[in-house]
This record gives sequence, structure tokens and C-alpha cells, in this order.
Amino acid sequence: MARRWTNTLTEADITPEAAFWNRRQIMAGMAGLGLSTLAGGAKAETLEPNSWDDVTSYCNFYEFGTGKGDPAAYAGQMTTEPWSVRIDGMVDRPGAYDFQQILSEMTIEERIYRFRCVEAWSMVVPWNGFELADLLNMAGVQEGAKYVAFETLYRPSEMPGTAYRVLDWPYREGLRLDEAMHPLTLMATGIFGKPLPNQNGAPLRLVVPWKYGFKSIKSVVRITVTDQEPPTSWNMANAREYGFYSNVNPKVDHPRWSQATERRIGGGLFAGREPTLMFNGYEKEVASLYEGMDLAKHF
Repeated sequence: MARRWTNTLTEADITPEAAFWNRRQIMAGMAGLGLSTLAGGAKAETLEPNSWDDVTSYCNFYEFGTGKGDPAAYAGQMTTEPWSVRIDGMVDRPGAYDFQQILSEMTIEERIYRFRCVEAWSMVVPWNGFELADLLNMAGVQEGAKYVAFETLYRPSEMPGTAYRVLDWPYREGLRLDEAMHPLTLMATGIFGKPLPNQNGAPLRLVVPWKYGFKSIKSVVRITVTDQEPPTSWNMANAREYGFYSNVNPKVDHPRWSQATERRIGGGLFAGREPTLMFNGYEKEVASLYEGMDLAKHF
């Protein structure tokens, strides 16, 4: 089993469930939703919640369309049972692993993580899941492996957004093997103690809390262990804006906006911006992975 990670966040730090679902209103400058308790010990702010329909209407999942309401409108048609994940490449036990089989072998736990989007908003999310290292160990990583590649489900009959060539489908992501084996790296199966909604990556998604959110690939159907750096979707689409590593770094701006500060979801219409933390606040845990690297060059 992988070495365990000790959490420093508590229930009091979690972005309220209503605010978590309501990124659209906050991003548009509207009032926040729910009971907002910010990370880092900030005082709670009580805000009026919207209905469930309101707060589940915003998500980025381009396979269902580029409009923010498209995933909520169309993701429900994605079939998630049965589900399997093919693990192949440089592993001792390659094959298609049934999702329920995986769950039976894993220890599900709650991880309260900061989540920082490349678009400069952030939140605190209570994920449920297991360490990716445990799954890789179950498959048996072979000597000489250096990277882990991931693919999202590609099923055009259930994913109307794939008719538009916004990206080169299927959606792909990748990590270095030491990043993948780090105890912070999670395969999430739920949020707020509930199974993942389809639009949030059901039934299984990656969560890498020190990297920008698009690295946390949704609805994973394939994991490949390899000795070559794998192609990743946003890097292939625009390498100038989206590097392979995509670590949260307030000193390296996106070409079109600053990454020095962020808007905390749930803060309300007049909430100020907060300084972005190096590696999203996980510098102590992960900085050693990049010792000697130029983080502006390898962004």
C-alpha cells in the first residue's frame, strides 16, 4: 500500500456544497451560495443558497459541450454502469479492471484538498477516494517506467460535445511516475460523501491538488504506464499556454492573465482576491519532486 498522507485541513475549511456547485454565478460576479467557510481559518459568511437545480448547472466537461450548462444537460446520458479501467503498458498485470473490483481492493477515505483552477478561482473540496499509488501497485509497475498516462471515456453516442473538435478526443492527461505515486495523488470516487455526479467525472477521476484543475482528468477509462512522456490534451491544443506539468505557481502567469491571486468560491460579490500559494499550498509535500528544475521553463 502507498504511504499515507496526513491532512492539515478540517471540515471547517471545506467550500460549502452549494458554493462548490455554483461556480458559474461566482465567476460571473453574482452572489455566492450556501454557508461559506474559507480555508486557512477564515470566518464563515452566511449566504443565501439557490436551489439544487441552480447549483448543479455549471461544469466544464467539453465532451458534453462548451457551454457551462451543457454537462448538466447532457452528462446524465453517460452510462457509468458497468465501468472498467484498462491498465496497460509497463505493468505486471495488465487488463481491464472492473470498477467494483477496484473498489473492493481499495481503502476509500476522505481527503479535504484545496482546488485551484487555471482560470484563477479556487475552492476547498472534500473528496472521497483512494491513492493512485495503491491502484498502480495492484497492477504492478515494472522497472524502467517513468510516466503514467490517462484517458477519458470517448463515447460520441453519449457525448454530443465530441462532435466539435475543440480538443483531440479522447481527453488525455499524464503525470511523471513519482507524481503519480505521491501520497497526495488521489483517484476520487465521490464528493461530499456522495458518488461523483456524471458532470464531475463519474465514476472515477484523478485529483492532483498541487496542479491546476484540468490535470485532474475525469471519467477515466485507461491508465498506461510508460517510459515516454505522454501527450496531454491541453498541451497538444496550445503548448504556449498549457505545459505538461501545470503546477500551481503564482510566479508564472498564464499568457492571458495573472496567476498571482485567486478568487475563492463562496466569497460573495465583493470578496477580494487572495494570494495564490506555491504548489497550491502543498509546497512542503511536493517541492522536492522538482528540485533542480526551472519551474518557469517546465511549467
